[in-house]
Amino acid sequence: MEITSPSNPKLKYVVKLRTCSAREESGEMIVEGFRECRRALDNGYRPRAIFHCPDFYLKNENEPALVDECRRLGAEVYTCSKQCFSKIAYKERPDGLLMLGPHVTVKLRDLKLPENALVIVTEAIEKPGNLGTILRSADAAKVAAVIVCNRTTDIHNPNVVRASTGTMFSVPIAEASSEEALEFLKERGFKILAATPHAEKLHFEVDLTGNVAIALGAEQYGLTAKWMDGAELRVRIPMLGLADSLNVSAAATILVYEAVRQRIASNQMSVPAFEPWHGEGTKDF
Repeated sequence: MEITSPSNPKLKYVVKLRTCSAREESGEMIVEGFRECRRALDNGYRPRAIFHCPDFYLKNENEPALVDECRRLGAEVYTCSKQCFSKIAYKERPDGLLMLGPHVTVKLRDLKLPENALVIVTEAIEKPGNLGTILRSADAAKVAAVIVCNRTTDIHNPNVVRASTGTMFSVPIAEASSEEALEFLKERGFKILAATPHAEKLHFEVDLTGNVAIALGAEQYGLTAKWMDGAELRVRIPMLGLADSLNVSAAATILVYEAVRQRIASNQMSVPAFEPWHGEGTKDF
């Protein structure tokens, strides 16, 4: 179906999904951009619809195949004029692809965690960009799951999708209260790690092998007493300059990669063989 009028009801519905209330009511989310759409599909995501604009395609090589794949999966396909796609695009520089589909979170009880699992817990993270960046680090470090507690930002916010660069579709995400998450983790023998400037031990001086959950708190106030009291491991990240704290997503990356380092050293985790990159431009790190 071709859409040539900016007042088309389908476009108005997409714009409405920018609001949290509309996303929660419909159970749908926006996935925009070739990279984000590609990673979603590669991880089994099934969109309900895709809007595309060939005039915005970056190379016009891979985009048609992605649209055809969505069609084969049963998605409704809408071809938009440049003016129409500009109305629904969330990016400042759209590349002509936008999918609509179901939410990706799962119930806490449905999480299937492997042996020696590494889990990230976020409590009351406020900024979508920080949550998305944490999900990106979780994917890179092969974290088993991310548990979002007492959320203050919508997990399915388009900014979360964008900041995660689409990797949020590769990491199981569960939503729960702090009480539920603590009980769930304790029952499964997880050590809880909490970072605080008041801890005596540095983050690389504790054992982060086995079942470990790294808990991260709100940007302004940090973790609540519930998580601090429930943590067997309390650590601090060395701060050697004027700043007394790090951005929560930066702290998450430092902590999770210390856990990865230890797991590789103890043979609980393996590193894929190095593959030289022969693509064009800058690789997405």
